[in-house]
Amino acid sequence: MITDDTYIARRLQMLGEWDAALAVLGPDADPELRAEIAVDRWFFRIEGHEEAEKAVAALDPASPTAHLLTARLAYSRLLFRREPRADDRAVAETGYRAAIESGDEKTRAWAEYHWAVLLDNIDEDPAAALPLYESSLDVATKSGDGYFESYIIRHLAPHKEPTERMAMLRRSLNLRAALGARPQAIAAQGLLAENLPEGDPERAELLRTVRPGAEELHIGRLLSEEWPGSD
Repeated sequence: MITDDTYIARRLQMLGEWDAALAVLGPDADPELRAEIAVDRWFFRIEGHEEAEKAVAALDPASPTAHLLTARLAYSRLLFRREPRADDRAVAETGYRAAIESGDEKTRAWAEYHWAVLLDNIDEDPAAALPLYESSLDVATKSGDGYFESYIIRHLAPHKEPTERMAMLRRSLNLRAALGARPQAIAAQGLLAENLPEGDPERAELLRTVRPGAEELHIGRLLSEEWPGSD
């Protein structure tokens, strides 16, 4: 049975209240949940890396969750260019492979998705990434997991023709909004804005909407000078 603290922590995580979510968890809380929230906070805020790494180190190193989160940390250091380590690329792929081999179906699918993102964003090898995106999407749709689907189609969209791309980006946003996943919805609004032409009224409205939410939740990427809404 899910404890009240676990439920509250999960809901706070979905709202982007990562500090509050971690504060809710007592000393006997599930260490995997603590690690997942800490890594999530790092990935969105680009802060708290040391805490995230400590939380992952506290897990059983042979567990699928430990493999997956270790890989995600390595990938994120490469992606954000935040003190990347010489072996981060190898660590990321090794972790994803291990999670695929040792996890249940949903964990394997998440690991395939994250591995695809590594291949796509770091290696710039979409041909290798696409089959992994598609296989993970099959699991997400068959299980009716709209949250998971929103992640996959967000990354599949750039590889589609314009009409399908925009439909995927809007579906990703709508899924996240319907589920109350606030930081993910803000990120989806940002990506949709990036894919709309300058001068489009929808783009202008999205940029006005995204900035306050990103500032409130301290979503690092959406506050960077490189993002079009940072002007």
